[in-house]
Amino acid sequence: MIRAPVAATKSPSAGIKGMRIHPVLALVLVAIATSAVAAAAELPAVPAEPIAKKKELLFSDDFERADLGKAWGKNVVPTFTLENGTLKGTQTRVNEPAKDGKPAVVGHQAVIGTEVPTKDSVIELRFKLAGATGISAEFDDRKYTGSHYGHICFCRVTPKGVTLADQKEGSMRNDVYEMSKDPSKKEERAKLLKGRSATFPVAVSENEWHQLTLETVGDAMRATLDGKPVGFLRSPGIGHPTKSKVEFGCGGRDGYFDDIKIYNAEPAKP
Repeated sequence: MIRAPVAATKSPSAGIKGMRIHPVLALVLVAIATSAVAAAAELPAVPAEPIAKKKELLFSDDFERADLGKAWGKNVVPTFTLENGTLKGTQTRVNEPAKDGKPAVVGHQAVIGTEVPTKDSVIELRFKLAGATGISAEFDDRKYTGSHYGHICFCRVTPKGVTLADQKEGSMRNDVYEMSKDPSKKEERAKLLKGRSATFPVAVSENEWHQLTLETVGDAMRATLDGKPVGFLRSPGIGHPTKSKVEFGCGGRDGYFDDIKIYNAEPAKP
């Protein structure tokens, strides 16, 4: 049997052992590691068990038809359509400068909603990121005037993480929202936003279907992705008693939703 000669190689450990790191680079690496640890430490602990117990089913849709139907009404922000038995979201409102006498356009994710009054609830849905920058499930109360457009709270999933946010007492509260237009208020606004949202690092594969469960009970929200608890936030605005509308959003293009279910709920027993 003829064997090819084997070249001598250094073990990985030998290479690392002999490598020298510049002191400045070492300090940068330590700072990055310390910052990452600190950020993780500031995130709320995610309960391992559900915080909500499902009660009656309030709404469901599997999108196995040709038209959206009256339950969804018009797109809040274009554009949502049905495609192959799924709900497809495509952001078509993008930033455009003022021209030809027309005002500038500010980009906004596509949004669609349905009137399902809830206080405590469980939302279950399947989604797929097919190029979309993210998808969201949101609660609003259009009759509430203390926040921009009656926004209450939301859960957003991107390829890199899951964000839970209290908009009622956070970014959409009228005074805080106005501060976003004034650069001199940046630090003051940041202080008011502390604790009103949390982003949890999670790798979410694209072009694959995922299962999202969002529990909202009292002033707390808990998100589960593919059966794994991934996010939790407790903030006063989440406890708004009249969440009259549930909306779903898609940033970029394209995102898909399917098998949406909305349940009434009550706090889970310890």
